[in-house]
Amino acid sequence: MEGPLMTSLPAPREIAPGITLVDTGYQRPGVAAAYVVRGSRSAAIVETATSLCAPRILDALATAGVGPDDVSHVVVTHVHLDHAGGAGWLARALPRAKVVVHPRGARHLVDPAKLVAGTAEVYGAEAFRRLYGEVVPVPAERVVEAPDGFTIDLGDRPLRALDAPGHARHHFVLHDPASRGFFTGDSFGLSYRVTDSAGGAFIFPTTTPVQLDPPALHATVDRMLAERPERMYLTHFGMVAGDVPALAAALHRCIDGHVRRARAAPAGPGRHAALVAALEEELWEERERQRSAAPRDVMRDFFREDLELNAQGLEVWLDSQARA
Repeated sequence: MEGPLMTSLPAPREIAPGITLVDTGYQRPGVAAAYVVRGSRSAAIVETATSLCAPRILDALATAGVGPDDVSHVVVTHVHLDHAGGAGWLARALPRAKVVVHPRGARHLVDPAKLVAGTAEVYGAEAFRRLYGEVVPVPAERVVEAPDGFTIDLGDRPLRALDAPGHARHHFVLHDPASRGFFTGDSFGLSYRVTDSAGGAFIFPTTTPVQLDPPALHATVDRMLAERPERMYLTHFGMVAGDVPALAAALHRCIDGHVRRARAAPAGPGRHAALVAALEEELWEERERQRSAAPRDVMRDFFREDLELNAQGLEVWLDSQARA
């Protein structure tokens, strides 16, 4: 199994007590994070990125002082392959670990064929192989379904799963009271560190296909806020802290902006291109509102694929609304 280019990636680092951030190297540095969470009795890996990223995560365990037998759980917030594609490889390498997944996503870890086919349809077969490698099934007896309120016990560190629809129906978030934080998957949007400024983090939604539900996404953000978190551990990318309610307010505004622009997009074959352009316009407006100092070319480079996928997800949502 070939992995991503490792030499250009930053070393894993502790970002909060007992939490190590791992840049998985998916696509490029600073795009997809995994986390090693340590308790008094065992450790968990939260998010796996793709199968090509598994060696990077396994190397990070040693950096964090965690042996393979010390990992009790591998957690995926949802089964999109940039979050869960490496679960099978990690299960092979970590003999004691159970793989924790939303009940709606469990069957896709055991038999990933449908998920692989759907992702390959979005990206194309060649790009799929380059981005995701071989997706290995997780043995059914190693899979643990995590309904709302399910708790992972690492010793003195309980991690509680909260059902988190909106981005996908097979999504949960993981509350870590010890750090007053959430592992958010894609439910708290995208925040790339290259777009940070003196005023803090820049945040933007992710509305990828195919289960977008904007009202549910708003409700999920508010449910996390009700726990008064101080830190959010995003998959894309890293920890955002400070004024979490202000970030949530920006995210709410952006979700509404995405919906408004989707509804205004012209029907017909030009809809997709018009929607991508409208979302890019929203990106620039939010750059001003959130006072990001990131150069436009850097921001355009990092968000190019996200704008494309966001438009695709909004189109699927629009079409479902039309059929309702």
